[in-house]
Amino acid sequence: MKHISSLLLVVTIFANVYGQGITGKWLGELKIHGTNLPIVFNIDTTQQGLKAAMDSPKQGAYGIEVASILFDNNKLKISMPKLMLDYEGTLIHADTVSGVFVQAAMSLQLKLVRLKNDLPVVKRPQEPSLPYPYIAEDVQFVNKKANITLAGTFTYPKGKGKFPTVVLITGSGPQNRDEELLGHKPFLVLSDYLTRKGIAVLRFDDRGFGKSTGEFASATSTDFATDVEAAINYILTRKDVDKKKIGLIGHSEGGIIAPMVAKNSKHVKFIVLMAGTGIPGSELLLLQQELIGRGMGITEEELQKSKKLNEAIFRLVHAISDTDELKNELASLVLEYVRENPQMPNPQNLSEVEIVNTVIKQYASPWMINFIKHNPANDLEKVKCAVLAINGEKDLQVPADLNLNAIQAALDRGGNTSYDIRKLADLNHLFQECKTGLPQEYGQIEQTLSPDALDLIGSWIQKKVAK
Repeated sequence: MKHISSLLLVVTIFANVYGQGITGKWLGELKIHGTNLPIVFNIDTTQQGLKAAMDSPKQGAYGIEVASILFDNNKLKISMPKLMLDYEGTLIHADTVSGVFVQAAMSLQLKLVRLKNDLPVVKRPQEPSLPYPYIAEDVQFVNKKANITLAGTFTYPKGKGKFPTVVLITGSGPQNRDEELLGHKPFLVLSDYLTRKGIAVLRFDDRGFGKSTGEFASATSTDFATDVEAAINYILTRKDVDKKKIGLIGHSEGGIIAPMVAKNSKHVKFIVLMAGTGIPGSELLLLQQELIGRGMGITEEELQKSKKLNEAIFRLVHAISDTDELKNELASLVLEYVRENPQMPNPQNLSEVEIVNTVIKQYASPWMINFIKHNPANDLEKVKCAVLAINGEKDLQVPADLNLNAIQAALDRGGNTSYDIRKLADLNHLFQECKTGLPQEYGQIEQTLSPDALDLIGSWIQKKVAK
């Protein structure tokens, strides 16, 4: 799930002091789990004071604004509360800042040096370029239930024919039609691969994002399922679509949504679940937090404290249906926890009220409440079409063994015998070949989608539509 923030998505910095001596481009290199992650602070002086943005070139993230900056008496302080990230350093001479980088419970020495030239842009060798050997058509269609218009791209082979067709379903968080993340465009790469193999593909911007209308923030997975239904209704109107060979491919949250749609649709003949889940959302989040936290070096003591708090939060979400009451109970729970754990990591020095409000905003949102309560096994039991479920062996967001076993068990309970369950070696949540599986590694990897994963998906679909 992409609600887990990657280590460095970047931010803006608003200054409150004059800082002529610190303006410029500053490069630092973080050493994390055996890998080097360069970051660049671009600092400028405006009439209002200092302003800056940070780049993470290996992650393909550039020019995203960060939260606050202060430069006074040769001391530099940068704060990024949304990422739980701070940097404090001292300008030791004109071209060097020596300091400490802190994110969550991780603290690293970080030296910044003034850059004379820009760093090279990270490569994405799999991203296709024009001209394509197929047709790429911008399309729009209406979700009548939600009264919104969704915008996307329909790719299909050249020439006349009725083509097998798939609809791509993005993961969590607002996504464009390419499922763009950290400079990667997984759905662009996937649609290009499939269309070259004779399979038409519809991918579209999430509601309220890109060129699609509607409101994203108040929507849940159930709402997004109606957007997919609208996509199916649209492709059924096309003369170039083989209406007997329509499928869905869902990644992450999309792997939850695909069974929601397929169980009720006579038109969906197959679904592909890429890192789809088979266990309740509350269980998944606990595992996710534990695995990623451990991989980032958080102590077992802190992990257990965090787990205990999250378990209590999830019990409240399950038990309380009134949102206002839930917010009040969450506030009391978190406030008690903060006061009982004064040594808890708090690199941004947030106040008690700020910590409480952060938790409420995260866990009392419509999407999160729905996700915590939802058990995807209930939908999987009702799916009768063919299913391919794949997970990366090193996926820390949707652990492979537990979820694949749960998906298989649910399909078995429902009497579905037309399925294929695969765990792919050395792949992460984005199906990249990786070392650690940690989210901060995603943007550092040049590969967007493993060729093995692409080949498996493509060959499996071709076998299903050949029947």
